[in-house]
Amino acid sequence: MTILGAVCRPQLPPERLRDLVRTADAAGLDELWLWEDCFWGSGLATASAVLAWTERLRVGVGLLPVPLRNAAVAAMEIATLHRLFPGRATIGVGHGVQDWMEQVGARVESPVTLLREHLDALRALLRGETVGTAGRYVRLDEVALDWPPLSAPAVVAGATGPRSLRLCGEAADGTILVAGTTPDGVREARRLVDEGRAAAGRTEPHQLIAYVLAATGEGAEERVAADLRREGREPIPELMVAGDANTIATAVRRWADAGADTVVLQPALAEPDPEGFVRFAGEEVRPLVN
Repeated sequence: MTILGAVCRPQLPPERLRDLVRTADAAGLDELWLWEDCFWGSGLATASAVLAWTERLRVGVGLLPVPLRNAAVAAMEIATLHRLFPGRATIGVGHGVQDWMEQVGARVESPVTLLREHLDALRALLRGETVGTAGRYVRLDEVALDWPPLSAPAVVAGATGPRSLRLCGEAADGTILVAGTTPDGVREARRLVDEGRAAAGRTEPHQLIAYVLAATGEGAEERVAADLRREGREPIPELMVAGDANTIATAVRRWADAGADTVVLQPALAEPDPEGFVRFAGEEVRPLVN
């Protein structure tokens, strides 16, 4: 069964979040995904609010930039979320946008090394282990959480290049793929992730989460095309979807058939009605997906 989510972009003012969240919950959407982009707002603070405002809706954060977060502090915050709202949060971590990391004085020489060390420490802490490590970037001296999650949650990671995708297979429990990843790109990502899993001897399921740029209503195609052109990419059907519920549900199935376990609809930057977008995703697209 394909899980369907939608993104609440960080450009939405925080004071509007409650209405959007309640709309998504009432519409039957599976998951609402949040970002921790510089310098819009905190992913974990907003996730906590979303979870408190709802009883059913699952929340994803994709993703926390690890250069900004000490592994022990990240584990404390994630553990608290899972103790308060068991089984309803998926937290992703990643390299972060390197220009932003440079801007705040947190850029590292080897982002892949940092991500590996952070994932290893974070997952061990969330399993309730005592962690002592002296890595290149992550250094912990016999650290353990006093309130670990009652069961170890999945920790997912964001990745684009082959090296990072293999790392996700080795060291994470799932992988987030950025919007603009084609169905063929999803297949290739799954192959690279599986290479990493095989190298690490991992056999448990590995969730693949794909963002898909989407829009509906008047001017839909122009909005998603503008987002792609802003990134220097041509607006072709393999990179986006615009249209009615049937059109978007068909596209969701295309990405799911390529190997995505979760498909997250990402509204265009110029989306005029964010609440309407999540209502559309939950009420009209969701029933057509499976």
